[in-house]
Amino acid sequence: MTTMRFALFGAGFWSKFQLAGWSEIDGVSCVAICDPDRSKAESLSQEYGVAAVYQEAKQLFASERLDFVDIVTDVNSHAALAHLAAEQGLPAICQKPLAPSLDEAKAMAGRADEAGTDLYVHENWRWQAPLRRLKQIIDSGQLGTMVRARIDFSSSFAVFENQPFLKELSQFILTDVGTHILDVARFLFGEVSDLCCHTRQTRSDIAGEDVATVMLRTCSGVTVTCNMGYASRWEFDKFPQTFVAIEGTQAGVSLVADHEIRVYDGQESSSERVHVPQYDWADPDYALIHSSIVECHRNLVAAIRGDGQAETTVADNLKTLELVYGAYESAARNSVVTLAN
Repeated sequence: MTTMRFALFGAGFWSKFQLAGWSEIDGVSCVAICDPDRSKAESLSQEYGVAAVYQEAKQLFASERLDFVDIVTDVNSHAALAHLAAEQGLPAICQKPLAPSLDEAKAMAGRADEAGTDLYVHENWRWQAPLRRLKQIIDSGQLGTMVRARIDFSSSFAVFENQPFLKELSQFILTDVGTHILDVARFLFGEVSDLCCHTRQTRSDIAGEDVATVMLRTCSGVTVTCNMGYASRWEFDKFPQTFVAIEGTQAGVSLVADHEIRVYDGQESSSERVHVPQYDWADPDYALIHSSIVECHRNLVAAIRGDGQAETTVADNLKTLELVYGAYESAARNSVVTLAN
């Protein structure tokens, strides 16, 4: 297997976990790190044994032979970096949210298409082991016709301590967590016909909303309520776990605390605890999330190699972003938003 060479753009909080996740994938090697703050890039390069450090993206592209790039930077820099990669004919993997608006995300997709290059989104949430198992149960048909579902990601976790820049976002919970949770809704239940959303800001020291409730109606008729927030002290305060409950005409299934899945058909119940891979580099607070980084990497690099099909292409992710920015529109107008499906 030929080793694929890539460059990492960004040396912030998530970058070290991106690199650690790549270290679990055979046949890939990070050869350069680029960040405007050279000291951050140098520190990360020393920790992970990356040979080259750059402050300017254009200089990196002129100096390195690459097979793809991994963009782990502020959302406002995604478009420019992805465009530079496309000009070089390189596939690009980009962190979520892809862009600060749906129009800019569509423009990014258009530029990659014009250049004949692939653009992928590192949407790792759907790659969590409990959610993959839940999808298998849904696809088995044992639930019958799905009626409605609920997805909860609400806790009191001090997210601003690790990532203080989140306080400054005028659009917070829906772009940060909502991109994940609404993508999970699509992954589990299919495309959406319309939605409505309510948001709240419970803290005076942040710029954006920290609570959001989004009700989706899927094209198949399933009603899905998505609850997101960082203001909840309750039974399900188990960051970073996602809880799911699904009602079907033949059976119901719940993903509950500590990765347990319970199925009940009206007469008897069964349960299983899903194994979550453990890595010594993972932050204990984020271990569930960090394990999904590896599986997301595995899927994307297979697509870049031509050995498989990526799930989180830019075309797929645009459908998730339609939900995210449609939710903001609904909250602002206090009305139902119809999607373009």
